Amino acid sequence: MTAHFDEGAPPPTMAEGRWLWRRLYVFATSGGAWLLLDRLIAGTPPDAAPRLAQGLMTLLALTLVLYLVAPTAQQLIATLALLRPPRDTGGRP
Repeated sequence: MTAHFDEGAPPPTMAEGRWLWRRLYVFATSGGAWLLLDRLIAGTPPDAAPRLAQGLMTLLALTLVLYLVAPTAQQLIATLALLRPPRDTGGRP
């Protein structure tokens, strides 16, 4: 597939430079999950610690997978634009 751009428009920029908020969210969530793990394990009985640690590490893994795999908003909009039916041209071929 080829994309059609206006001749006078600047070329599209890479989306990676605009992932600041997603990166900050993942960093804060990951740090919070590890801090929570540390504090909860310190306050739980030893027999419950492995189950608690496994749940928090699963949450961290899910967050990292979503960070690595999830499309950006720009990619979602571009995909939806491709799926949209063409506009009626008013009877023109």
